[in-house]
Amino acid sequence: SSGINAEWPLRPGEVENLKRTLVKQLNLTASERQKIEASLSEERQLVLDLVEFRAALQEITRITSLKTIERNNKGREYLKAEMKFHKARATMKEKEHAIEDYTKKSAEVQARVREKYEIYNVIKNERNKCVNVLQTSTQRAGEMREKIKILLNEIEILRANANEKDRIVRHEQRKYASIVVLRDNLQMELGKQRFKKDIMKKQEERKRLNIDRLNQIINAAEDEMVKLRKRYEAAVQDRNDRGIQLIERNEEVCIFYEKVNIHDQLLREGEVSMQGLEEELRVLELEKRELKRLIGLRRKEVPDKKKMEDELSNAQIQLLSTQEHLFELERQLENPDNKGRSRLLGGDDSSVEDLELECERLESRLAEQEQKLLEKELILEEETRLVERVGKKVEAGKADTLQLAKRVNDYQKKLAETTNKIMAVVAELSMVQAESMKLQQESGDRKAMVEDAYKRLEVGLPPTEESELEWNRMERAEEVRAQRKVEKQKELEQDEQYLVPGGVTTTAEPRPNAYIPDDHAELPIPRPYGSLAPFKPSQPGSTMRHIRKPVIRPVEI
Repeated sequence: SSGINAEWPLRPGEVENLKRTLVKQLNLTASERQKIEASLSEERQLVLDLVEFRAALQEITRITSLKTIERNNKGREYLKAEMKFHKARATMKEKEHAIEDYTKKSAEVQARVREKYEIYNVIKNERNKCVNVLQTSTQRAGEMREKIKILLNEIEILRANANEKDRIVRHEQRKYASIVVLRDNLQMELGKQRFKKDIMKKQEERKRLNIDRLNQIINAAEDEMVKLRKRYEAAVQDRNDRGIQLIERNEEVCIFYEKVNIHDQLLREGEVSMQGLEEELRVLELEKRELKRLIGLRRKEVPDKKKMEDELSNAQIQLLSTQEHLFELERQLENPDNKGRSRLLGGDDSSVEDLELECERLESRLAEQEQKLLEKELILEEETRLVERVGKKVEAGKADTLQLAKRVNDYQKKLAETTNKIMAVVAELSMVQAESMKLQQESGDRKAMVEDAYKRLEVGLPPTEESELEWNRMERAEEVRAQRKVEKQKELEQDEQYLVPGGVTTTAEPRPNAYIPDDHAELPIPRPYGSLAPFKPSQPGSTMRHIRKPVIRPVEI
């Protein structure tokens, strides 16, 4: 068969012919041959359909690529159109904003024009008022000139009378001056005596205040000393209590140390047992690795079933193709018209006995292989059981190890907590001792300060330099308060000057609200204007520089 395949390379047409020949050569019934023929025709039809489907698939793939390209082009065009639309919308918004700005500016300009027109009307009204006031003032000026001439004549008469009276007054003044000099001398002497008396009173008052202040300082020092003595007694009692607590804490520390030693012993024993378990775990792990290695080796020695099935299927396919080729050769050999229908092969054919011996040898070899395979399967089952047993031991050892580790962690946690408590107690005791020493030192300093204060008082000095500085500071503060009081009184008097009727304060210049009548029949007593007070224009402001000066026109009366 191998020699025929080497000399006759197979083509698709020959394969079809060989299939038909093989079908004919096989001792099959007519119905089976028809089924085989139908299967072959169906196979050919399926091959043709496959070709058509492939062509249709290629056409569909081409159309799909064209549609994809077209869709991408449409997408790019859509994006360009959308960008143009957004740009046009942004331009429209900018123009709308510009229109709104121009509208606002127009409204502002119109408002300014209205304001300027109102200012013009106000200035015009003020100008008319000024003209009226000017006319009234001119008329009154003429009247005042006539009155001044009359008053000058009266003044000359009064001056002559005044000169006579001045001569009499000078004579009386000389007499009065001598009396005033005598009075001033007496008042000066009296002022000196009063000044001395005031100085003595001030000195007496200052000394009395100093004595009161020193008495207050002494009383405060005594009170502070009593408080310090009480604090010292409380500190001594607290120190004794803390000493008792320290002794109790030391006993507790000893107990804790004994517990710590017991925990350390338990911890060491646990570590030793844990090391033994770890050693057993390591040995079991080595045995597990060895078993895994043996299992891998045994699995490698077992034949690959899938590979053998593939070889079997390939052999069956080769057998079918060979049978088809054999049927074709038999058909050609049976055809009498074919001259080269046969070719004699060289070599000897094995006899039936040799073939039977070869079959027996192959069967015995197959039996040996099956026996070896059975032995390997038994070994694999035994090793699997051993691995499962070792795995169970390892799991049990892990549980014990985990429980022991938890106990060790609990002991370590308790030990850390106990150590922290001991350190906290020791730190608290140190703080109490430091505070007690600080209070003792402060008590000694206060006692020394009180003794120095008594000694300085006996000598006639202030108790401490700080008290003297404090006294000076109090005197300066009293002077500053008195000065502020005077300044405040001046401010109140100044505010009263600017207080107008109605409870309103103003800094404006007061306007005249009364006049002296020109009637000679009455006394020159000021008479209030009432509701017809004369107009007094206010001072021109800084905005007057923007107003053109009016042209003064002559007033026609």
